[in-house]
Amino acid sequence: MSILSKLKCPVFAVEGVPNLSEDDYRIVVDGLVKEKKLFTFNDIKNMPFSRINSRLTSVSLWSVRANWDGVTWDDFLKYIEPDTKADHVNFYSYSGYTTAVSLSDLSYQKVMLVYGVDGEPLEPDYGGPLRMVVPNLWGYKSCKWLVRIEFIKSMIGGFWEDRGYTRSGIIEPTTVLDVNTKTRRKIIGGGEVTEF
Repeated sequence: MSILSKLKCPVFAVEGVPNLSEDDYRIVVDGLVKEKKLFTFNDIKNMPFSRINSRLTSVSLWSVRANWDGVTWDDFLKYIEPDTKADHVNFYSYSGYTTAVSLSDLSYQKVMLVYGVDGEPLEPDYGGPLRMVVPNLWGYKSCKWLVRIEFIKSMIGGFWEDRGYTRSGIIEPTTVLDVNTKTRRKIIGGGEVTEF
């Protein structure tokens, strides 16, 4: 059981929580890339490992700090050759949920493909076996149950963006529930929540 479960971190799954086998898991990388790639779960786990402490902050006004285990976006990019025309990435979940993020936002040093938390596997409720964690943007930009990464030319809509959420996903000043301490805390917005 990961810290997310122990803390009773909220579970959001507009598409339902899938039960995806690590053995059968595949992720496609395509779009504006030199060569389309297909990675297994083991391929991802064999990439350079990182553990990064950061917050995942939801537009639903909660935030959780954890030690995320996986592959940094920068390390993942070493296996891909994006076309120079690409300036955004569209992330796809297993059932078609999508969200686009600019390459400039993805260049933040704590952005990761995550498969674990504090040494424990990432549970399906929280996006396992593989999800994005983009701590500098609202949580809806951190696609869960990741199955496709498409490099694209410009920003497009996505599941929540087409329902009124901002396309940029920039965290705005507000008050959130800190799941770790069960207290309400103010955030200044404009990037990763580092105030607490």
